[in-house]
Amino acid sequence: MLDRNNRPSPKAGEAELKFLDGDFRILRPGAFVRCAVTGAPIPLEELKYWSVDLQEAYASPEAVMQRLHPEGKK
Repeated sequence: MLDRNNRPSPKAGEAELKFLDGDFRILRPGAFVRCAVTGAPIPLEELKYWSVDLQEAYASPEAVMQRLHPEGKK
């Protein structure tokens, strides 16, 4: 099993991904993607939330809710 110390370092910069159900495909290598709501960089190893339909990444469950239910935002 590889851990962070044994992994080759990813190319610097923003990656381009194709979001799939339960997985994603790397189209352009990079170290991170940006949250579609906050603009915050999300390291690929920490990416957990995305929309297949919108092809967007999200930094947190709160960002997902803001995108999907903007009327609930106060």
